[in-house]
Amino acid sequence: MENSLNNIYEKVKIGQRISKEDGINLFQSNDLLSIGEMANLVRERLNGNNAYYIINRHINYTNICLNRCSFCAYSREKGEKEAFTLTIDQVMEKASGCREMGVREIHIVGGLNPELPFEYYLEMLERLHTAFPDVHLQAFTAVEIHHIAQTANLSIEEVLKRLKEVGLTSIPGGGAEVFATRVRNKICPKKIDGNTWLKIMELAHNLGIKSNATMLYGHIETIEERVEHLLAPRQLQDKTNGFKSFIPLPYHPANTELGGVGTTGYEDLKTLAISRILLDNFPHIKAFWIMLGIKLAQVSLSFGVDDLDGTVVEEKIAHSAGAQTPQVLTVQQLKTLILEAGKIPVERDTLYNLE
Repeated sequence: MENSLNNIYEKVKIGQRISKEDGINLFQSNDLLSIGEMANLVRERLNGNNAYYIINRHINYTNICLNRCSFCAYSREKGEKEAFTLTIDQVMEKASGCREMGVREIHIVGGLNPELPFEYYLEMLERLHTAFPDVHLQAFTAVEIHHIAQTANLSIEEVLKRLKEVGLTSIPGGGAEVFATRVRNKICPKKIDGNTWLKIMELAHNLGIKSNATMLYGHIETIEERVEHLLAPRQLQDKTNGFKSFIPLPYHPANTELGGVGTTGYEDLKTLAISRILLDNFPHIKAFWIMLGIKLAQVSLSFGVDDLDGTVVEEKIAHSAGAQTPQVLTVQQLKTLILEAGKIPVERDTLYNLE
């Protein structure tokens, strides 16, 4: 082990919190296996040998978006080729097979379409909840919640309360990207700032709505900005305990305005492992196989990750940016990936209640 990591390893071993400086040192280190070993210590302390998965179904309801972030290959303007917005009936059609599949979560995200009224979101959730009362509805990122509130001329808190009344049970972690103002000014200048994202999550947690958190890494952010991003939700988690999992998302450059080369597998494993080490108060670290690739997601189970997400069924956002993964994995495929990695496959729901 590199000398610079010895002190950090001693902290991890006794469960002492890692500092910002420690996080920077971890990212600067090339000792990937030692970093993975530390992450695995934290993983086993929190989750034993379990590796979780869920039977879920993604629905992307529109790609029309006001923000047009430069890292995004998914968004379109109204009237542009490939632009779409699903009707509520089309959303219900996509969800129609959920009962037969044993789906436990419907995951709903989309763009910021200025023509969609508040009633659209309310009706979507209400009809889905009526049709599938036992299915968890994880819907609308903090960015979408903010947009819905502006469109409806309502407070964030009122929007969250109304959505919860018709079936919203948790919020996905998207839209966080990297919180640094310098980064957001370059890659997503129209998007809400990091403090607003965190405030919306705090309001949701205070209403009993759990959420996830993400980080989009591997574009223009510095190591220090990456570590600062990780520490922000850690601080909020100390206050609310409302986050269920953290999901590092590698940047995919294909078909984007931002361009670049994307991440390497080495960088992906290091980022997943350091996220596990730094986020000591997050119960779970998730490898989103859609963006990481199936093989690397499997390896990540030895680098601090304890969750492979789920069956997914259909995903448009990462695939628009060049993801080469399939659109769906079966339960048996997920179980096999976990077993081959020497872990115990455990089916969960969105809030990590077990079957």
